[in-house]
Amino acid sequence: MISLYYSLGRFGADYPGLLVERCSWCTGNSSSFSCDAAAEEEDVSGPWEPERAGEGSPGSGPEANGSCGQEEQEPVSSTACGEQEEEEEEEEEEGSCCSEEGEDGSNVYFYYTIGERWIDYLQRTEDGGLLRHVRPKMKRKSENGLDGRALSPGKKLCKGSEYSRTLGPCMPSPTTTFGDLRNAKAGQARRRCIPSVAPPPELQDWLRTFQRWSGPEKLLALDELIDRCEPSQIKYMMQVIEPQFQRDFISLLPKELALYVLSFLEPRDLLRAAQTCRYWRVLAEDNLLWREKCREEGIEEPLNLRKRRLLSPGFMYSPWKFAFMRQHKIDMNWRSGELKAPKVLKGHDDHVITCLQFCGNRIVSGSDDNTLKVWSAVTGECVQTLVGHTGGVWSSQMRDSIVISGSTDRTLKVWNADTGECVHTLYGHTSTVRCMHLHGNRVVSGSRDATLRLWDIETGQCLHVLMGHVAAVRCVQYDGHKVVSGAYDYTVKVWDPESESCTHTLQGHTNRVYSLQFDGTHIVSGSLDTSIRVWDVESGNCLHTLMGHQSLTSGMELRDNILVSGNADSTVKIWDIKTGQCLQTLQGPSKHQSAVTCLQFSSKFVVTSSDDGTVKLWDLKTGEFVRNLVALESGGSGGVVWRIRASNTKLVCAVGSRNGTEETKLLVLDFDVDLK
Repeated sequence: MISLYYSLGRFGADYPGLLVERCSWCTGNSSSFSCDAAAEEEDVSGPWEPERAGEGSPGSGPEANGSCGQEEQEPVSSTACGEQEEEEEEEEEEGSCCSEEGEDGSNVYFYYTIGERWIDYLQRTEDGGLLRHVRPKMKRKSENGLDGRALSPGKKLCKGSEYSRTLGPCMPSPTTTFGDLRNAKAGQARRRCIPSVAPPPELQDWLRTFQRWSGPEKLLALDELIDRCEPSQIKYMMQVIEPQFQRDFISLLPKELALYVLSFLEPRDLLRAAQTCRYWRVLAEDNLLWREKCREEGIEEPLNLRKRRLLSPGFMYSPWKFAFMRQHKIDMNWRSGELKAPKVLKGHDDHVITCLQFCGNRIVSGSDDNTLKVWSAVTGECVQTLVGHTGGVWSSQMRDSIVISGSTDRTLKVWNADTGECVHTLYGHTSTVRCMHLHGNRVVSGSRDATLRLWDIETGQCLHVLMGHVAAVRCVQYDGHKVVSGAYDYTVKVWDPESESCTHTLQGHTNRVYSLQFDGTHIVSGSLDTSIRVWDVESGNCLHTLMGHQSLTSGMELRDNILVSGNADSTVKIWDIKTGQCLQTLQGPSKHQSAVTCLQFSSKFVVTSSDDGTVKLWDLKTGEFVRNLVALESGGSGGVVWRIRASNTKLVCAVGSRNGTEETKLLVLDFDVDLK
């Protein structure tokens, strides 16, 4: 349980008398306040009042009033103002109440000023002549709805001859003093008790002298007094002063402003704030507030957004909060959840899985055995085997139920994954189709014949041929407008496919280009020369040369300005392409022991696979190793993880070996959760 109180700052300066105070600390249910304060008026002695044995109402004392530790509560006077209590009880019966009922039936008391000043009354007891502070009991009428925060004028105390002040008649003090604020607090029982000693005879004269001084003189006196205090006395002052300047300003603000303030809290703090009181819970459950938190985390619109229901009276179920909580649990499953036994999908005999696609609940694997297989990620069954190529399959793309494959037989094929039918066979290349990229209904293919071709997958027609490279095309990217290709001729080319012209030839690499990323503005190329280059697509200028790897950069992924690169030197690096800075290097005692074969990353994690037979999970922001997701027993002796593909809840790994030590198969790991 937490209690979130804040200092009002300027707000408190503008409204010095305004105070919202919780009656007592919650010691039970953490979702609501606990209030043990009595509804009747309390007479609380000032710090100068000596304690008299046997004085007060029957049953008073630490055992009777229920206080604990060193805290003691003054007994409620049963004779001091009987008429006043009767009058207040009558008014309470009329329905005016100073408390707002909490979620568990507890009370949250609201007090405020009369004329923006607190009135400090002094009561002289009938028999002892002692001075007591009497806190006027304020009333407010609650408005309709949970958002009503306006407070009604405070109730005047009954008139009586016994109410008088030592230094003058009973009247408002000219200024609001700290004593006024402290005496107005509902939780005086929490104040540290002062030992019962007789007041020094010079105390009243000393206080009158202090009161006559000017403001600067009072500050000087206080400064000198603090210097002469012992640490225990300073600690007491802090315990008394600090609580008086705490304000529940959230409940005082209009709902729109309160939600704006809460929007700056982290989701974890929002959940804690919801446990503070009923009104805070209403605000912290706001659906639009959680929608913004989801968007900050990149969480997509929940499927059940329109299905809204009441959790309890006054609280509406928030689909966005549900989506956020579900994603949080999924992230925790990735990070530290129990690794359940993966689904094992066996196929392709002992051949190498050369390409892997994963979309929705459909997995497509291509192999050098000339076939592709379509698998169900839910059941693990092979639902289709796509047969038709006469050479090994080396590249593939997938969208919904459409699969495109490229082969050493120099053709591309368009397949219907639901039926296993070959819809089109695309002829034109004169050598192996080594790479391709699908955008909409068009796919661009790159071949070892040094050309690129743009195809319409619905008609099967070759729309454009892009010629200009003088060596095999190894990687290609297409955004619907521009084509970017990297080749073994050490260059990267930018093409206008409609005019079949090369708009830029990006020169700078000193060895073969193996990997590309293109986001419409920046081109990132990785080469066997160990460097990674960042280019501007419009001007063709090299913006940054990223140095740090020691070998071939075989795989990269780019999102926004974050680039993650995997290298044959067994390391993975995280870069900021806008500054060219290396943010993290994923290495250390738990790093891969062999070349990195594939990688995927999200907003929180990086997943990498390697020739050492492992799949590792890393923290994207810190670069710290989290844990091994897969570790083949044959790792280090021939077991390899060739490819990985990941979704939000699943990880698919293509594993095997080059020497027969590991059977060729797919492993499917599930990190989903079931929140009901």
